[in-house]
Amino acid sequence: MSKHVRCGTLFTGGEDAARTDCTMIVGDDGRITHVGPTAEAPPPGRGDTVVDHSARFVMPGLLDVHTHLAYGNAKTEEDIDLYQPLEFRSLRALFFAQKCIAAGYTSICAPGDAGQISLSVRNAIRAGLFDGPRVTAAGRYLTTRQGLTDWYPTWIGAPETSIGRLVASKDEAVEEIRCQVKNGVDCIKIAMDGFHRRANGELVAAFTQEETDVMVAEAHRLGKKVVVHARGREATLYSARAGVDLIFHAYHLDDECIDALLASGSAIGPTLTFPRNICDFTQPHEPAYIKGRIADVAREFEVACENLRRAKKAGIAMMTGTDSGFAVTPYGEWHARELEIFVQHLGFTPAEALRAATEGTARFMADGDRVGVLAPGKAADFIVVDGSPLANVSILLDKSRILAVHIDGKEMRIPERGYDPRKVTDFAWTNWTDLYTQERVAELRGHARTLAAAQ
Repeated sequence: MSKHVRCGTLFTGGEDAARTDCTMIVGDDGRITHVGPTAEAPPPGRGDTVVDHSARFVMPGLLDVHTHLAYGNAKTEEDIDLYQPLEFRSLRALFFAQKCIAAGYTSICAPGDAGQISLSVRNAIRAGLFDGPRVTAAGRYLTTRQGLTDWYPTWIGAPETSIGRLVASKDEAVEEIRCQVKNGVDCIKIAMDGFHRRANGELVAAFTQEETDVMVAEAHRLGKKVVVHARGREATLYSARAGVDLIFHAYHLDDECIDALLASGSAIGPTLTFPRNICDFTQPHEPAYIKGRIADVAREFEVACENLRRAKKAGIAMMTGTDSGFAVTPYGEWHARELEIFVQHLGFTPAEALRAATEGTARFMADGDRVGVLAPGKAADFIVVDGSPLANVSILLDKSRILAVHIDGKEMRIPERGYDPRKVTDFAWTNWTDLYTQERVAELRGHARTLAAAQ
């Protein structure tokens, strides 16, 4: 039996313009068999069903290439790595993966998680044990002493429960890649820069060009794509030269980086939602605000937008992702803000942003040959929207406008369920965020008197 989906407006993801009064037919296997004008569609047969969205906007399910399922909406690195066992984090990750469905996201990539958390979620969904989005899964980040995720003191090291795998040589890196491939990852994640800076303020690449070349070559030899965290110029340049498939951030790229990206065909996932949310949502009483981080992030956001506009103009492909999984980017809440930022800050048209979030981002996904475009032979992963994102891409942030979500032609009906973060995520024992000296207490009370005088 087939499903005939009547679409008032159909955006296929494969072209900028939308079509009107179309019918999409989905077979028993969840694949699309026909897309075209309703007047030319084969009539429904006996036992076929007709789904009427003739007053709605139908488009491919959205894709987020940067959703960390293991993080649990974390407030600290310790929340991510330490306070719950991997088994609990896997169950929590499945719960949060389902949150993405209501936002219209049918495919996500979890690029760097502890243990085999994302692999387990992916496999459980693929096996049909649970409904959820398609998951492209990585293992632990490969990192080194200057790299992201090596954030604990050397006298503690990188815990086995961490999202980072500290490698001390090319041989160790290759062995870790081979181990992850054996475990079944879809892609390899490398932390190409972190926190160490030169005297001029430039971020230093965590790995040398030679080390990067070796890691990328081995991953590609084993048939796996490579994604890297690289904000700095040097890390971006080394990654592009090595031919990685996707670079997250690339905020400080220059002309040399652009030339290398064009030569290698590497794509960029800007992930601008994360810094934008930090600037917009952080409260004055929070440590990130008190420590002056907001001003730094705001400056980097402006630099990033300027550089990424140049990269877009040069023809470098960009994919949509949000770094969802932090307290400032909760699952299922802000994924579509990346499209809004593409339009408002990077010079994308709404159609270009929608294609980046569908057809474009699909190119990195494990099921990329099946998703991102509504066409015969493709998976029937589609959403139904109240209103036109081509007229206003920001409406995709309103979950009430996402009227239906289908994966392989099956409508996802996952009940909304709240949760208490104190039982799910907030396990770091932080009792105070300030130092209560007499001077500080007097300041908080609004006048300069000593604590003793206040008694």
